[in-house]
Amino acid sequence: MTVLLRMAGYGLRHKLPLGGGYAASVLWSLTFILVPRLLGTAIDEAVASGLQSRLLLLALAIVGIGALSALFGYVEGYLLEMVHHRVAFDLRNDFYKKVQGLGFGFHDRQQTGDLMSRATTDVDAVKQLSWSFAHGAYLTAFVGGIIVLMTLMNWKLALVCSAFAAVALWRSFSVVPGMSRTFDKAQGETGQMTRVVQEALAGMRVIKGFGSERFEQAKFAERAGAVRDHLTVAGLMSNSRKTLSSLLVNAAIGTVLWIGAREVAAGRLSAGDAAAFVLYMGILGSQIFWAGFMVTSFTRGAAAGRRLVEVLDAEPPVAEREDAVVLPRARGQVRFENVSLAYGADAPAVHGIDFEARPGELVALLGVPGSGKSTIVHMVPRFYDATAGRVLVDGVDVRDATLDSLRSNVGIVLQDPFAFAATLRDNIAYGADDPPMDDIVRAARVAQIHDFIVGLPDGYDTWVGERGITLSGGQRQRLAIARTVLLDPPVLILDDSTSSVDVGTEYQIQRALAEVVKGRTTFVIAHRLSTIRNADKILVLERGRIVERGTHDDLLARDGYYRRIHDLQLAPEAASSVDEAYRAARDEA
Repeated sequence: MTVLLRMAGYGLRHKLPLGGGYAASVLWSLTFILVPRLLGTAIDEAVASGLQSRLLLLALAIVGIGALSALFGYVEGYLLEMVHHRVAFDLRNDFYKKVQGLGFGFHDRQQTGDLMSRATTDVDAVKQLSWSFAHGAYLTAFVGGIIVLMTLMNWKLALVCSAFAAVALWRSFSVVPGMSRTFDKAQGETGQMTRVVQEALAGMRVIKGFGSERFEQAKFAERAGAVRDHLTVAGLMSNSRKTLSSLLVNAAIGTVLWIGAREVAAGRLSAGDAAAFVLYMGILGSQIFWAGFMVTSFTRGAAAGRRLVEVLDAEPPVAEREDAVVLPRARGQVRFENVSLAYGADAPAVHGIDFEARPGELVALLGVPGSGKSTIVHMVPRFYDATAGRVLVDGVDVRDATLDSLRSNVGIVLQDPFAFAATLRDNIAYGADDPPMDDIVRAARVAQIHDFIVGLPDGYDTWVGERGITLSGGQRQRLAIARTVLLDPPVLILDDSTSSVDVGTEYQIQRALAEVVKGRTTFVIAHRLSTIRNADKILVLERGRIVERGTHDDLLARDGYYRRIHDLQLAPEAASSVDEAYRAARDEA
């Protein structure tokens, strides 16, 4: 019920068209049901007197009321259709805003395809829910008005018709619990099916490379088959309801004819009223059919609404406090005070992290995958919040600062660089407020990608394919570096940002970054010791703890893990990856 009220609230945001649509719906139904009554009167007039003038007047009244009913029907359809699309617009906007506001912790647990399904398929189903609410008002006025008119004409026949209608409506609503469970499963499977499609399209090169088309087709067919099966079950429930309703309506019409004929013969009912009863019963039957359709749409919309509410009500792992302060441009002092972080109920990813990065310092983090390097740097812009201890920027706990002001002070180049389907100019300028072209070019030069760009036929106006597919891995990383450099943040995070470039390009980038890092605090995660040799502070991590710290020369002199990694990387027979060298050093120890 809470979900239904939430979804109904979206319609109430548009009170004027919604109220107008409901009013037109009621007027449409009330004018429509007058037509059979006037037709019955016309039949009685024809039998009783046969006056042409009287019949002409009744015919004109029927035409006039029919035209008025059609007008109300048009207004109702126009206004409620407007509301339905506005509800869908509001829902999609709220959903997208919510998803954008949720942190890494939420997206780590969610599947992109399933979220896409909720934003599209589920929203469309909820739009049908709003249609069901509107049709409910129309149906109530229609059935109620017909029963009142039938009762005024002959209460016995009205009672018979009401009994048949009540049983048919009961059957329509009795399937709701079963259909609700089935639609819940169908909507969930639709999300999983969308996930399979999204993953396949994103990884098409891998699929083609490994010849896995049949495997992916089978995986999709499994999910699509589950959707088909659940919707088939729901369809069977709906059809069983329609079959019974049809039988009851036909039985009711037959009963009305039999009892009505006897009432007419006894003089208790006119021939016109008997004809009106038959017409009303036919109209009731059509409305009972629409009631069943309304139940189906209502049930599916409610199931979709529950899936949307799950996201709309999700608590962001990282939330901005009401009294958060605006952090001015930072000097760049970053302090970790005995910081620990655990993802959910898992063991802490990092624990006991305690160090300080002074303004302008270059701090390097070294360790095997899973040692906590990225976790540490991601706590600075609050992609994740510490579960113990504090992270401070210029003495301000990052949890006390507004997210916008904090993140405007922290630039980050992620390990997996992302390029948008836009021009190279737009990709570099992403996040900046209409920067001049000179600044874009300067950032590209720093990232050592300017020469590549100007060598293209369209230069900076060259269109980048989806996810940067037209660029190499090194080009995407240099593009991401240029994007961050343009923002000129006082704190810079390079999360293994040179892993996809060759040694020559890496050397060029390092030379360029040597100028960029001046005057700003920089955190570097790298797999090559050559990248971090000149760092002011090197932190060596093992299973979420800092096991060594110091400068390159200090750590070499200690003959510990760092020294072993250094020697192994320089040995010609050793792997060039710092991960493998680090594991070998750890095993040797």
